[in-house]
Amino acid sequence: MTNQQAKAETFRRLHIACNPLILTNVWDAGSALAVAKAGAPAIATGSASVAGAQGYDDGEDLPFDRLVDVVQAIVHVVDQPLSVDIETGYADDLESLAENVGQIIEAGAIGINIEDRRIDTAALRPVDEHAARIRAVRAKADALGMNLFINARTDVFLNEPDASKHASDLSEAQEREAAYAEAGASGFFVPGLADHHLIRELTSNCKLPINVMDMGNPVEPQPLAELGVARISAGPAPFRRALGALRQEAAAALG
Repeated sequence: MTNQQAKAETFRRLHIACNPLILTNVWDAGSALAVAKAGAPAIATGSASVAGAQGYDDGEDLPFDRLVDVVQAIVHVVDQPLSVDIETGYADDLESLAENVGQIIEAGAIGINIEDRRIDTAALRPVDEHAARIRAVRAKADALGMNLFINARTDVFLNEPDASKHASDLSEAQEREAAYAEAGASGFFVPGLADHHLIRELTSNCKLPINVMDMGNPVEPQPLAELGVARISAGPAPFRRALGALRQEAAAALG
């Protein structure tokens, strides 16, 4: 087993319901090193943070080759397993998607986030269409001998800003989780969902480890752990706070 494959297996084992993996999402090699030195067992990027640190907007505005460069730089300075947010994969067709994922693996990553919305409209892809994309990613990873952790993100809840309507979206989320699991996903990410009752419904009725986002400062894992969550992501919040602190320091220095 190669070192990269070993890291992939370590990362997979860190997803434990009721004892979640906590990820302070990073944006470059320096932030990854800081998080690693804090004792994190794994490292994960966030797309908005990586793009913002390079002067780009979120939504695949950052050129893909620049993303690969960031991945390589992070892998060069940390030993922990690295998962990379690739948004929609920077491709519509399956062949290009697979090629892009191959580049991310070859750069040293052992996991990805891939979301089920369209990058141009933010509309959700049909379930079968996104399941086919996950199958293409899994096939490419298998061809490279990598048991890639595919964290299948659904924007069912993120696309509905009215949290009072999230209960009516739960059945669609469960349908997507089942389809993505069958297609080869390793985890199910539900950003935008914060209702504890609904999170409990998901963890109780889904096969895949459930990943939620907690943008608090600091993240409070215990309440979510008690709901059966297996992974907690901080999202863009750490980057925004770091940038805000830098802006305040610069303003103070300038008088």
